[in-house]
Amino acid sequence: MKNEASTSDSMQRLLEVNNLAVEFDTYGGVVHAVRDVSFSVGKGKTLAIVGESGCGKSVTVQSIMGLTPMPPGRITSGSVLLRGQEVLGAPMIQGKDIRGSEIGMIFQDPMTSLNPTMTIGDQIAEPLQIHRGYDYRKAQAEAVELLDLTKIPEASKRAKQYPFEFSGGMLQRAMIAMAISCKPSILIADEPTTALDVTIQAQILDLLQELQKETGMAIVLITHDLGVVARLADEVTVMYAGKIVEHGSVEDVFYRSAHPYTLGLRGAMPTNDPESQSVLSPIPGSPPDLFSPPRGCGYCARCPWAMTICENEHPGSYNLNQGHYSKCWMHHKQSPSKPEELYFDQ
Repeated sequence: MKNEASTSDSMQRLLEVNNLAVEFDTYGGVVHAVRDVSFSVGKGKTLAIVGESGCGKSVTVQSIMGLTPMPPGRITSGSVLLRGQEVLGAPMIQGKDIRGSEIGMIFQDPMTSLNPTMTIGDQIAEPLQIHRGYDYRKAQAEAVELLDLTKIPEASKRAKQYPFEFSGGMLQRAMIAMAISCKPSILIADEPTTALDVTIQAQILDLLQELQKETGMAIVLITHDLGVVARLADEVTVMYAGKIVEHGSVEDVFYRSAHPYTLGLRGAMPTNDPESQSVLSPIPGSPPDLFSPPRGCGYCARCPWAMTICENEHPGSYNLNQGHYSKCWMHHKQSPSKPEELYFDQ
């Protein structure tokens, strides 16, 4: 499936995820959380992974980082390549620690991800001491510079404060400062603007774009917010029920949507159009039970264009143009339902 994963040449791919599958043992049975996921991202590019809660977005990136608890979790198949070298299950690559040094991560909730017993400066300085060998004084000075870079006022004063003394927006900035402290090649941002007001959200997104331009790092963005995707991403991967159902450029996914689920997400998104501001179209039904994944397309039960084959067989991957593919039976040449019925270009 590597030919589906990216439009870039293999030499330009910084991170490649191929056929990743992750399961969890629970009292109720085995949860098939991630099922055969493949994607890639190039240097200086931003890949957004979107989908409903529980579709496998966070589990995918946590597995890449080695943060999936084992047990109860286990990676049953797949590989993760960083600059062509396998990193799945490997703590180091080319003499560098992967976590923190090569791949940084902004966690979903900074209020619970930071240590309440350590000052902000100490928490940012710690990775520099561990991964870069800085002494305490140099690491603290760098921590102040990073806080200043993330536009936190009075950075030297703030570095001596504890997390409870920071607002939500400032905690998010501190988390970003910690994630980029070792100048990682890849930044994974898991809902980086969750629970922030729109003004702070815009500032955070601008900050990420500025840092990307300065350092050339790749960003893997996990989000529910399609507005954030449109603003920040170069490519979009749409996940549903642990699988990728569509992938393409931002323009492809937003303006030439090729999967009913993608269209459903767009229909549920608020718009600035005065004629449709009061009309939102939620997707009826619920995601499938991943204790016993459906034999066919995971979206079948909620899809208004579902056919008999959708229930019994997984759809293949249909390439629509360079780098844009969809996994939907409607693209099969013998399908009685045609893609134009979805009003993809609406």
